Amino acid sequence: MPVIVEAFLVSIAMIIGFFAIFALIFLVALMLLPMEKSLSKVVWELSSPPRRTPPAQEQGPGFKGFSQKHR
Repeated sequence: MPVIVEAFLVSIAMIIGFFAIFALIFLVALMLLPMEKSLSKVVWELSSPPRRTPPAQEQGPGFKGFSQKHR
């Protein structure tokens, strides 16, 4: 086999190998995406300050007291 043809085949094989490895890494990252999302959610919940509940508003007498007050 001529040297030119051999060099061409080797370079084509290397390019195909590069893209195959890239595709495998991409597929592994795609498989791990749900796990990464759940871990990220856990980390954000742990590092965020606790939520404060809004203060309860005082309830007035309501409609019954209003009608008695404005007769």
